[in-house]
Amino acid sequence: MALIVQKYGGTSVGNPERIKNVAKRVAKFHAQGHKMVIVLSAMSGETNRLIALAKEVSASPNPRELDVVISTGEQVTIGLLCMALQELGINARSYTGGQVRILTDDAFTKARILDIDGDNIRRDLDAGAVVVVAGFQGVDEAGNITTLGRGGSDTTGVALAAAIKADECQIYTDVDGVYTTDPRVVPEARKLDTIT
Repeated sequence: MALIVQKYGGTSVGNPERIKNVAKRVAKFHAQGHKMVIVLSAMSGETNRLIALAKEVSASPNPRELDVVISTGEQVTIGLLCMALQELGINARSYTGGQVRILTDDAFTKARILDIDGDNIRRDLDAGAVVVVAGFQGVDEAGNITTLGRGGSDTTGVALAAAIKADECQIYTDVDGVYTTDPRVVPEARKLDTIT
């Protein structure tokens, strides 16, 4: 039995049906006796929608307040996944970055992780729960919500896996491999067969 961190991106949790599919995948690992920590992104397109909403109110949003707004997308997905897991009879508990105590610096919209307190997560895992954590966010020393910038949910997954000494960190995505660059931007991008 392993301690596994799984991170699911925005398209994986893009609608209720996909969230239910993630729950079924997590349930299979949990049924095998693994301790599971799940890190989620916001639903596909949600962070962009929230940024656009902020810019409708302010041409140049205050970065602290922008982080308050854009961190809400992940809160929706963690709550929904826990509900889906509970529907399958699995004890699940959601945590925002602040509830985990993912401590960051105070560089709003592009914060860096300084420390992660894994005590609450370990306690829930030991009680048999699946722990579901909001990616992309943390809190600074003053308790302000911070976000880690684009790709921040992947960063959260890897940092959390290291902090709790997970046996594995699995990052689920909807691409078919690792490319030399973003194939949506550069059509000549090549898929790599192996990487070191």
